[in-house]
Amino acid sequence: MPAELSVALWRGAEDGRYETYRVPRRESQTVLDVVSFVQRHIDPTLSYRFACRVGVCGSCAMTVNGKPRWTCRTHVAKVAGDGRLEIGPLENLPVIKDLATDMQAFFEKWQRAKGVFEPSRTRLDAIEEIRPDSPARRAADAAIECINCGVCYAACDTVRWNRDYLGPAALTRAWTLVNDERDAGVAARLQAVAAAGGCHACHSHQSCQELCPQALNPTAAIAGLKRRTLAAYLKGEIEP
Repeated sequence: MPAELSVALWRGAEDGRYETYRVPRRESQTVLDVVSFVQRHIDPTLSYRFACRVGVCGSCAMTVNGKPRWTCRTHVAKVAGDGRLEIGPLENLPVIKDLATDMQAFFEKWQRAKGVFEPSRTRLDAIEEIRPDSPARRAADAAIECINCGVCYAACDTVRWNRDYLGPAALTRAWTLVNDERDAGVAARLQAVAAAGGCHACHSHQSCQELCPQALNPTAAIAGLKRRTLAAYLKGEIEP
């Protein structure tokens, strides 16, 4: 195992470039450890994001050797067998500086997909009982662990081709709420995700499923939305 890593880091904004640094190789080293070493010991002007360091917040997502990953959970030994790393910002998002991207469009699409719970009861009503083994609850549970890290969005070819596409994360959230029996916004949500740039724009390449750090399946969630929106249209519940 080489004593040092050759690390190419993206520097600058959209028109930046990769710069190479030499970083000591250590036992159980993560990619986030490498980035932090550069910022703390070589160049303090390096910009990047991180928070929890344990795979809970998702804020440290970057492109590592061509694939979007959580850098806090990606060990160097698994991705840099030859002692080389290339670390860049997430794709499909504007670069603010270095490894930090602007997530505004990502979260605006989450809002366009109506990813906010719409209560059907007030605090004065009795709590509705939802069976954990009901089909709707199982469908919601299968996608509920998304933390909006942006990895699926960065991996999505459809987002790259179609900037209006809502993306896997926003549609996965919509699918979760469509299957929440307590939610009162299903019709409006189905109308939103059936519009241009919605679920029917997905080409089912499954990059989102392959690279999701939470092992979720956004492709399956989007397929579910395609079926639900078609059924709603045939019943006259949404407009074409």
